[in-house]
Amino acid sequence: MSGQNVLRIAVPNKGALSEAAASLLSEAGYRQRTDRKDLRLLDEANGVEFFYLRPRDIAIYVGEGTLDLGITGRDLLLDSMAQAVEVRGLGFGRSRFRFAAPAGRHNTVEGLAGRRIATSYPGLLRSYLDERGIDAHLIHLDGAVESSIGLGVADAIADVVETGTTLRKAGLEIFGEVILESEGVLIRRHGFEAGSAYEHFMKRIEGVQVARSYVMLDYDVPEANLAAASDLTPGLEAPTVSPLSRQGWYAVRAMVPRGQVQTLMDQLWDAGARAILSTDIAACRI
Repeated sequence: MSGQNVLRIAVPNKGALSEAAASLLSEAGYRQRTDRKDLRLLDEANGVEFFYLRPRDIAIYVGEGTLDLGITGRDLLLDSMAQAVEVRGLGFGRSRFRFAAPAGRHNTVEGLAGRRIATSYPGLLRSYLDERGIDAHLIHLDGAVESSIGLGVADAIADVVETGTTLRKAGLEIFGEVILESEGVLIRRHGFEAGSAYEHFMKRIEGVQVARSYVMLDYDVPEANLAAASDLTPGLEAPTVSPLSRQGWYAVRAMVPRGQVQTLMDQLWDAGARAILSTDIAACRI
C-alpha cells in the first residue's frame, strides 16, 4: 500500500488516555505497539500508521495537517486552539473542568473579574471568560495548581476535577457551573478527504463502542407470552424470533443496553421467558 493512502493517526503515548485508546484500537482490529519506547507503528494490512505523541501535542499535529486523525482529550483540543475538528466522543477519560477557591468566601464566577486564576488550560479558560466578559489575570502552570493559592500566586484556580478530594484537602471549594465536560475524543484535520481507510476506521470504532454498550440477550418464551416479551427487547430493528422444536415455544434474540440487562432479565422472567442468557458482543456493524 502506498504511503499516500495510509491513514496517519496520533495516539497518546502516556497518561490516562493512553491505555484506553490502545485498548479501543486493539478491539477494533488494529495492531498496537508492544514496546512503549516505539514512537510509530505501521499496520500495513489495515492501511493505518500510528504515531505515539504527548496527549497535549496531538491536536496541534492534527490541526497543522501533519497527521490525519488523533485521539486526545476534549479539554486539550479546546485549550490548544488548533484547527482540528472533534469527530466523536470515545466514552473514556471523562472529567470536569471547574473553578475552585478558598472555602467560605462566597465565591462566584463574576467575582473573578480582576483576580488571578491559576490553570493548566489557559486557552480553554480564556475563551470561557471572554464569552462572559470577565477580565481576569491567568497564570499558566503545568500542574498541581491547587498549591498556587496557598503559596500566594493565585486567588482561584480552574482545573480538572474528579472527586474534589485534593481540593478539599487544600482548603478549597468548587464553585460556579461546570466549565467543560471532557472525555477522550477522536479528532481530524480540516480539509481531510475521507477515503476507504477512514470509512473502515470509523465503522470499526463505532462497532467497538456499540459492542461495549450492548449485550446479546437470548431466551425461550411460550407463544402466549411472545408479544409481551418482544416488547421488552425490541432490539435495534426487531428481535430475531425462531420456533423451537417444542410446540408453542419460541427462541428470541435481541441486542439490549448493557446497563439494563439485569432488570430486563427480571422482567422477562416475570413475563414467562426461560433459559435467559446474556452474552458479550466483541464487535459489530450497525
